Amino acid sequence: MTSTNARRRRRSRSVARRLFLGQLAVVTVLVAIGGIAVVLDERALSDEATRHEVTAIVESLATSPSTAEAIESPDPTAILQPVTEEIRRATSVDFIVVMAPDRTRFTHTNPELIGGQFTGSIDRALAGETFTESYEGSLGPSIRAVTPVMDDGGTLVGLVSAGVTRARISDRFVAGLPVVLAVVAAALAVAVGASWILNRRLKSQTMGLAPDELRSMYDHHDAVLHSIGEGLLVWGHGDEAEVVNDEARRLLDLESDTVSRRDLPESLRGLGDSSVRDEMHLTSTRVLVVNQNPVIRGSRRLGTVTTVRDHTELQRVLGELDSMTSFAESLRSQAHESANRLHTVITMVELGRTEQAVEFATQELALSQNLIDRLMSTVQEPAVAALLLGKVSQAAEQGVELTVTEDTALADTDAVARRELVTLVGNLIDNAIDAAKQSDEAWVEVSVRETDTDVVVEVADSGPGMDADALARARTRGYSTKSGSRGLGLALVSQVIHRHGGTLSSDASAGSVVTATVPLGSLR
Repeated sequence: MTSTNARRRRRSRSVARRLFLGQLAVVTVLVAIGGIAVVLDERALSDEATRHEVTAIVESLATSPSTAEAIESPDPTAILQPVTEEIRRATSVDFIVVMAPDRTRFTHTNPELIGGQFTGSIDRALAGETFTESYEGSLGPSIRAVTPVMDDGGTLVGLVSAGVTRARISDRFVAGLPVVLAVVAAALAVAVGASWILNRRLKSQTMGLAPDELRSMYDHHDAVLHSIGEGLLVWGHGDEAEVVNDEARRLLDLESDTVSRRDLPESLRGLGDSSVRDEMHLTSTRVLVVNQNPVIRGSRRLGTVTTVRDHTELQRVLGELDSMTSFAESLRSQAHESANRLHTVITMVELGRTEQAVEFATQELALSQNLIDRLMSTVQEPAVAALLLGKVSQAAEQGVELTVTEDTALADTDAVARRELVTLVGNLIDNAIDAAKQSDEAWVEVSVRETDTDVVVEVADSGPGMDADALARARTRGYSTKSGSRGLGLALVSQVIHRHGGTLSSDASAGSVVTATVPLGSLR
């Protein structure tokens, strides 16, 4: 299987390799076309430079007074031939011909052609114009210039022609060709080098994968992001998330396309790049379990991955289970205490102290029955009434005196609101009991009552109390006043308050008082 995959990988070229080969082909073609264009342009420039050169030579000779005087002398050749040959050799042209208006040559590179007829066009020169042309003369194809020679009176006395053969022009061009080719080769080398560097970087970025493999990886990646039940956020080195899946947007209430750390709930903003393992965080509506780990390849840190799991319902169920467990423990302790009292009554009867036995039994029954009767008559919500009765016994077991105030009264609610109230009241009492145990005379006082518009839960205790900053911390994330602990009680209370649009406040001026207010209409 491994060898089959290796062969498949060898047959399927990577994106980087394909791009490199494509770039190499394109660059080679472009450089070749550019080189050919440069060569053709250089050839055209060479012809143009030759025309300027021969034109400058003939005009210089024609305007020299000695040229007109030599033409009008008895032996023009004897005077002009040495001069023109010297100029020809100095300027590297192939011929300089001085002639009469009837084409008779006075000078020529080949002395044997002196006295013969000049071949080529002279009509425009006879009309007083300097011009150039390409013509196949006695020395072969050449670029030549022809210009008239005037005496002092302005009369045309002769013509001057100079030219360079095509063979010499080609030799000059070929001599300069290595420089052109060197420039083209250097450009090709630079282009290939740049393509190779880009290929290396792209190969590193794509990990040498072929296009079909990248496409398959993307499809799998997209399918996984949309199907997993956990929220996923991938962070690079910047402040914006590079990947955010649908579940993360739902759990964290993220609506914008781009997500930065500023958009996260408050408790998640401070995570930074740190590693986190199963850490509990709370938003205004959810209980979340957060994990965060760095992404490292080799020795280089690429970023971090944050996963978020929803534990809201689980936490609610656990809270209710804790409440029911506490209630069951209360009943168990009450049953045990009742058994002790019953044994005491029976023993007193057996000892003949009947009157004391009746007094003891009725006194204990009156105390407990009075609280039960009062709560059953004023608190029509059975779950809350049972919770308060259970918390009284639970507090007593822990050495805390819990009192339910006389003004406690509550109408019945629906099932959803009942669960919310149990969470609200139960967690406030639990926190108060824990805080009260830190004092010498531990006590807790609970009031659950209705006003015209609100349900008010007020819990006071003998503990140290919480200031506004401590309450704010407790509302945003798991927090506890107990050293080394990070509870969820007040944070869960805060969630209930937020869902129903209520308020939560604390007063530490006289003991500790926490007051929760929930609009009455939201609980009906």
